[in-house]
Amino acid sequence: MSFGKLYGFEGNARTMVLLAVAKENNLDIELVETNPANDLSAEYKKLNPLGRVPTFEAPNGWILSEVIAIAIYFTSQNEKTTLLGKTKQDYAQIVRWMSFVNSEVLPQLSHWFRPLIGRDPYNKKNVEDAKKVTLEALTILETHLLVSTFFVGERITLADLFAASLLSRGFQYVLDKEWREANPNITRWFETIINQPVWKAVVPNPILIEEAVKYTPPKKEAKPKAEPTPKAEKKPAPKEEDDDDEPKPEQPKQKHPLEALGKPELILDDWKRKYSNAETREEALPWFWEHYKPEEYSLWRIDYKYNDELTMTFMSSNLIGGFFARLEASRKYLFGAASVYGVANDSVIRGAFMVRGQEALPAFDVAPDWESYEFTKLDPSKPEDKTFVEDQWAWDKPIEVSGKSYDWADGKVFK
Repeated sequence: MSFGKLYGFEGNARTMVLLAVAKENNLDIELVETNPANDLSAEYKKLNPLGRVPTFEAPNGWILSEVIAIAIYFTSQNEKTTLLGKTKQDYAQIVRWMSFVNSEVLPQLSHWFRPLIGRDPYNKKNVEDAKKVTLEALTILETHLLVSTFFVGERITLADLFAASLLSRGFQYVLDKEWREANPNITRWFETIINQPVWKAVVPNPILIEEAVKYTPPKKEAKPKAEPTPKAEKKPAPKEEDDDDEPKPEQPKQKHPLEALGKPELILDDWKRKYSNAETREEALPWFWEHYKPEEYSLWRIDYKYNDELTMTFMSSNLIGGFFARLEASRKYLFGAASVYGVANDSVIRGAFMVRGQEALPAFDVAPDWESYEFTKLDPSKPEDKTFVEDQWAWDKPIEVSGKSYDWADGKVFK
């Protein structure tokens, strides 16, 4: 009999620990893929008005939100569990460390690594500040684990599973080999936890990055060379002190090459609003085909070239997010979606885009990593190409690669 539904998504730190605890206690949990980065349904917002995950729904309709509360509830279903400690003092310490990692470590850790992988806008000062606060908090854990094998007592508790899950994102992106060598106590503890059967059951191949990810800025457009004019040559040279007193005016920014195409009849923002606010297949796609102008726009299939290197699906989704962030300079000329299909260590990235004009390169080469994708022009007069676009924008059908079916796992929209 089902114990209930857990709303969250694969790879989410707060979701994965709940799946581990549920599996350890033989709880039959249905994971309902729910990612706040995507549009949340009105039904879900009734369950969790803040629109966050995770949320638990029991078969009788009882709702529980907040990850610590859900983790304790799941764990307490086993009356013989040792994960909640032996004494009330143990239990209090377990809650203490869970709260510390959840409120003092994870938020700042996220502010550190998310901009580096393209999930959030990058601001150097904000990232450096978040890094500083995170490392200060981790120093507290390093000191505690100097004399303690686990967070509480001499056996693994819920605090260890919880902390390992929330810190796993750090080990995947920024807590690299150099950091781990300088923090042997946390490293020893973390490697112990992720190699336990209870953790291996949900994360069989945890990642410890060798070198921390670094921010890759968008490709900068070259400034046009200033061309001297006859009128400028006739003017007397300005006084030397004037150059010091007043800043020189910046050279005008180079126009986007697609700007030369002029204003199209189909306004891209109109389509973006329709896609965002209407049911995709029932209303948005029919509207699109009615208004689409092949002389103004072209349709393109994109395929990631290195699918054999993909691991966790949420990391592949992050890769798409980073690519989209670096396409910002072309936002006025692009609409599209890309998705991850498959499961961990067996997935592919594929998508479909509408581009102003008839060539893909002028829109996509603003992103330094555009060459990691293959671009194939589509002909919407062909039923198979039209269907491909619809499926990529609707996210409701699997794809087939080399005779094998891959279910949709996660996706992002560029609009």
